Amino acid sequence: MFALGFIPTFVIGGVTGVMVSVPPADYQFHDTYFVVAHFHYTLIGSVIFGSFAAAYYWWPKIFGRLLNERLGKWHFWLFLIGFHMTFFVLHFAGLMGMPRRYFTYLEGYNLAAINLVSTIGSWIIAASVLIFITNVIYTSVRGPKAKADPWDGRTLEWAVPTPIPF
Repeated sequence: MFALGFIPTFVIGGVTGVMVSVPPADYQFHDTYFVVAHFHYTLIGSVIFGSFAAAYYWWPKIFGRLLNERLGKWHFWLFLIGFHMTFFVLHFAGLMGMPRRYFTYLEGYNLAAINLVSTIGSWIIAASVLIFITNVIYTSVRGPKAKADPWDGRTLEWAVPTPIPF
């Protein structure tokens, strides 16, 4: 699921990158929250979604136990929703001209609602990471043992017994 969630996240980051690369548009976007949103979509969202995908995929090979699937789905959906709530709305703040690196909103910028949505999204991301940590702890204590090839991958790395012998 995280590998699939990576795709629209990276596409949104890529499309906004094309927008930033056009000089007349960049004149408006430069040094605003739009650039912050683009950066987080392209780099942070892509890396984090990919890292969680890898963690769930390789966990059985590394530790010999399967992570809880139900907690994993909660983790994915909360992370996806929280990430997009946090950073998608920053595009609109940037289009309204809100500069980045300001500790408060400037006069005439009525962006409290956007900031509130972004803050709620960040708390949802934090909750999803807590679910992941809970999943890791639960798995290490009571998780089921993994089969040699839990994903039916039929590739060389899964041909080695799990956990990998010394």
